[in-house]
Amino acid sequence: MSVKLDHTIVHCKDNRESADFLAHILDLETGEPWGPFIPVPLANDITLDFATVPAASITPQHYAFLVSEAEFDVGFARIQKLGIAYFADPHERLPGEINRNDGGRGVYFADPSGHGMELLTVPYGGWS
Repeated sequence: MSVKLDHTIVHCKDNRESADFLAHILDLETGEPWGPFIPVPLANDITLDFATVPAASITPQHYAFLVSEAEFDVGFARIQKLGIAYFADPHERLPGEINRNDGGRGVYFADPSGHGMELLTVPYGGWS
């Protein structure tokens, strides 16, 4: 049997705000609401389903998105245009910088609910 991740639920303060935020950064479309969820479909047939929950119930998670160089340029430009704080590292020790790990580029930033988001153009260790 081939096991694949199909979807995951992302807890957030406002499902529309968070889904639209990520879709805008990644140049994607949000899907039609389904029950309490606003989906953001990704290219590899995985969907992030954003669900509004009480703020006290949100545990910040990390979501990393492997993108092309051109997609990185678009996303990074949108991060800068929106004035979102960004970092070259997940510990936020290198503000206002991107990284060049494994010969690619990467950047970390937070979504409206405090989840750590990452754009990277080369998988860690060059894995594919």
